Amino acid sequence: FANDLCTPSIKHLTHARWTRPRCKMFPCELNAVSLLHNLAQVLQFHLELKETVTTGNIAGLYFAFCVVIDGVEYKTGMGITKKEARLKAAVLAVQDLLPTWESVPPPLPVKEQPSISDIHPCRAIHERKNSVNLQIPNAVRGQLTKLMNSHPEFSACAGTTAAFIIQTSGGCEVVAVGTGNFNTNGSALSSGRIVHDSHAVVTARRSLMRFLYRHLLMFFSKMANLMEKSIFEQNSSSGLLSMKSGITLHLYVNQLPKGAAQIPSKLRLNPLSISAWQVNNEISLHLSVEGKVFSVFSSTFDHSTSKVVSMSATDKLTQWQVLGYQGALLSHFIEPIYVQSILIGDSGCSDIRGMEISVSQRVEGITSQLPMFYCMMRPHINLVPSVATNSTDSSHLTYSANWSEGDSCLEVVDGLEGKTIEESPFKSGTALASRLCKAAMLHRFKLVAKEAQRQDLLATSSYREAKRMAKPYQEAKNVLRAYLSQQGFGSWLVKLSVSDNFSM
Repeated sequence: FANDLCTPSIKHLTHARWTRPRCKMFPCELNAVSLLHNLAQVLQFHLELKETVTTGNIAGLYFAFCVVIDGVEYKTGMGITKKEARLKAAVLAVQDLLPTWESVPPPLPVKEQPSISDIHPCRAIHERKNSVNLQIPNAVRGQLTKLMNSHPEFSACAGTTAAFIIQTSGGCEVVAVGTGNFNTNGSALSSGRIVHDSHAVVTARRSLMRFLYRHLLMFFSKMANLMEKSIFEQNSSSGLLSMKSGITLHLYVNQLPKGAAQIPSKLRLNPLSISAWQVNNEISLHLSVEGKVFSVFSSTFDHSTSKVVSMSATDKLTQWQVLGYQGALLSHFIEPIYVQSILIGDSGCSDIRGMEISVSQRVEGITSQLPMFYCMMRPHINLVPSVATNSTDSSHLTYSANWSEGDSCLEVVDGLEGKTIEESPFKSGTALASRLCKAAMLHRFKLVAKEAQRQDLLATSSYREAKRMAKPYQEAKNVLRAYLSQQGFGSWLVKLSVSDNFSM
């Protein structure tokens, strides 16, 4: 900087330029845009106020903008003029970022020795980010150790682990854990009581959904103490719920997910122009069968197989970073939920370009085509210390364990069978249907619909119908799949309708 001692600290800037008003006479929103531009100069990050589209059930003519900082998109702000929409988008971004800025020390007097935060705020932010990257693996290690110490006979299940972490001003908390590496070896059934994909990140994501349902029930209980504990709050602009300001979601995986994320390091691509002719079997969409993956273009894959086929874990991550991790059913109640960072604790991995290409670059530019509240959320992807190591014990090779915040114990599922094993610490009944199966999710969906007094959702006749009624989500899904196909990455697997055509 030209004059280090004159450079304001982040806290000084935020308090000088952003103070929550105690009365309506103080128009705090007017400062949000200029505050972000000032911070962009001080912290040297790339700032963009990007216009998005406003489709969906919003009456009247609205404009929509979102703040993009170093490729990370923040919540969408809407207004009847472009200026109003930009201001609201800036306010939402500042509210999300304030908890980070609050931890920076205040500016020191000029005569005193300046701190690193005053002279090099960029370095201070980087150091805090590194601190978070250590906090999250430590939190995952602590939770995993606690679970496995309670059930040491299943410790071999932790060879491939994924976990979702909620970060607040109070620290990091693991809210969902999943392990596993297989698909079922049978054919799709219409009961909804078989878990077809038990890969770690898929299992963890379904455990996260259970966590979200639990917090929706807390919110809709209308009991003040439970509503305060819930991660959700009402968003007046959308009519849906959103995560409270200051809460962010992160994903930890101890291995690179199967599929395009595992491209060889020798493959070199221009990150700004991945055109169709550059696409090959490495970065295309991939199919998973019994734990093995095949490119959708592969001639060795038997397309006539009667076994359950699913998209690879990497492709599902790509989808969730566009559609949100909540899925179709939860989108009836909440805005899309995205992870801010994906942390990879794979000790054998030194190159994360495959993750960056497959999760972000394959869908770069899709946001403008998506319905309101959906976007391509580019996560921060970083290598972090490993939490779990691969076990040499192959006795439980096909087993998958799951846990969600609030659970008293693990549930263990045989990935090839898609059902809970007899020895599982948790069993939901004699039929051995997993608490992660579609039928269990539909049951929770109906409970939340009842608490939310959504008669239209209670009247749905099947799981499939409830998903189809989530119109904006289905529109976003169709846009995503068409986009991937147009970009030359291949066609998304179309599920057999029989697997979703069941009711309670």
